[in-house]
Amino acid sequence: MTETVISSASKEVVIGFEHPFVVIGERINPTGRKLLAEEMKAGDFSRVEADARAQVAAGAQILDVNAGIPLADEPALLAKAIRLVQSLTDVPLSIDSSVIEALEAGLEAYEGKALLNSVTGEEERLERVLPLVKKHGAAVVAICNDDSGISTDIDVRYDVAKKIVERAADHGIPACDVVVDPLVMPVGAMPDAGLQVFRLMRRLRTELKVNTTCGASNVSFGLPNRPGLNPTFLAMAIGAGMTSAITNPLEAALMQAVRGANVLMDNDPQCSNWISAYREPAAEGTRQRRSGRRRRAQ
Repeated sequence: MTETVISSASKEVVIGFEHPFVVIGERINPTGRKLLAEEMKAGDFSRVEADARAQVAAGAQILDVNAGIPLADEPALLAKAIRLVQSLTDVPLSIDSSVIEALEAGLEAYEGKALLNSVTGEEERLERVLPLVKKHGAAVVAICNDDSGISTDIDVRYDVAKKIVERAADHGIPACDVVVDPLVMPVGAMPDAGLQVFRLMRRLRTELKVNTTCGASNVSFGLPNRPGLNPTFLAMAIGAGMTSAITNPLEAALMQAVRGANVLMDNDPQCSNWISAYREPAAEGTRQRRSGRRRRAQ
């Protein structure tokens, strides 16, 4: 089955149908985080450092890094953030920007095989991003919209994904290095958004045979108790074939849903990760009493 290998200088992470679900930490992103944006623009990366450490500790296998701040030098900020994060952790990174020059600066700064986030089916974007992906030997997130915008028809979104995979192949980029984002719509505004994306993910897996990702929290936008809905969506999406997601690993319920889905999809051998995360510690003194009994038995 399809395997997408992402790496840092010293560590590999495999995204694939027969591998544990990959959580891509979303928090190093100033969009909607005014304080983080102000700090990064001023050259203060202490919150970036804290977010990187916390997400890895919570279980993120890849970190998404974004420096999209209005009126800032995004290429320079993104390159600086990538170098900093790579000095703190060995997990691979997703280089995230809508600015081509920032993507290029991020790739130049990166050590390893990055996940580039992202390319769409728009002609201009394809012709500028795919050569960068090939040049740097990266993998790329393919978003299912094109020059006509985002379609509510999953057949149209599938066709966009297929187009990107085919165009990537024209540039010498194999399908295993294209991770498709089917675009998750807010279910509060589009009641069948969940059903749509589940159907599309099944097609992407069985017909196009590509790995998938998404911005998981989009599904709950505008609704109350978003942290209650997001884990449910994620578990169901994993069942439908999704292999990674850009999300917040600091939400304990979400990580529990991911670990549970790994168990039920047979991607956690002997339930070892689940047991490691949730086994209750032995009561204080239990080990000593048992050791004492063994010594007396001898």
